[in-house]
Amino acid sequence: MAQGRSEVLYAALRLVAPGTPLREGIDRILQAKMGALIVVGDGPAVLNICSGGFLLDAEFTPQRLSELAKMDGAIILASDGTRVARANVHLVPDPDIPTNETGTRHRTAERVARQISVPVITVSEEMGVVSVHYQGNKQTLDRIPRVLARADQALQILGRYKSRLDGVTGALSALEVEDLVTVRDVVAVLQRAEMVRRIAEEIEGYVVELGLDGRLVELQLEELTGGVLADLRLVGKDYFVESPEWMLTQVTARLAHISDDELLDLRVVSSVLHLPTELDLDSSLQPRGFRLLSKIPRLPETIAAHVIERFGTLPKVMRASLADLVEVEGVGEARARAIKDGLSRVAETSILDRYA
Repeated sequence: MAQGRSEVLYAALRLVAPGTPLREGIDRILQAKMGALIVVGDGPAVLNICSGGFLLDAEFTPQRLSELAKMDGAIILASDGTRVARANVHLVPDPDIPTNETGTRHRTAERVARQISVPVITVSEEMGVVSVHYQGNKQTLDRIPRVLARADQALQILGRYKSRLDGVTGALSALEVEDLVTVRDVVAVLQRAEMVRRIAEEIEGYVVELGLDGRLVELQLEELTGGVLADLRLVGKDYFVESPEWMLTQVTARLAHISDDELLDLRVVSSVLHLPTELDLDSSLQPRGFRLLSKIPRLPETIAAHVIERFGTLPKVMRASLADLVEVEGVGEARARAIKDGLSRVAETSILDRYA
């Protein structure tokens, strides 16, 4: 992920989410006030850094994990966590790999996770803290009530930002209908949509960490963010300037990778559209029309693309007659009437919402 929690940790966090057998085993270790070093993966790369211990190849159970944690060495699980491969193992990662950890167990965990792409879980005996290391990333697990509280707070913030996004998106629709769009109007939508996406991305991390306890959070997240990514893509598709070096996928990718501080600068955000350098924030733009055409029921995007290819811009599509629309490949009389009626309804609704 460009911001917040790292995407590469998600698969590892799902292994230790509440409701999973591995999390139950870890909870047993914590209740017994013991520590543990657990590697999830038993491939050749892992075995190459293993020394000593003994081969088990036994079915994984939470009880078995807590019993094996009584020994000092690491526990090696199968990559899917269903079997215990080895126990009481001494891990010997490359000592030259840098680490910011202090304790022996945690230093070993970070080095193994950096050297080999496998999740490594540490359970601290003294602090009672569980951490997941993966590819140089580290996530310390909080207690469920604390994670739920943070998720609830983030959902409230997301709701406020989504409301502001709806406002600027509605204003953009009205301006598109009136052919009064400026670069500033488009960039405001991109900025707000990206802010919503980043907050949602953080909440997704909480959902993964919560496991079964995160179902209600996930439902609220889906309700608040439904259609946001599609709108973000269509706004980019309506206004970006395509070239051999700059495609639509690069618009959203570049937007996702700019920093939080840069996201507040409308000029930086406008750069993702690859507009001509002579345009400033108050310069006029004309939409192609993909976003508003997407609001017409049962109109495939491929047909919308044919319409836009024929007329070029949304204002020209709106001025087109039924006869003009019927001539477009794949449209026909029924669809032509649906496009005219649909755009009329969108125009009326957008203008009423803006000026009401």
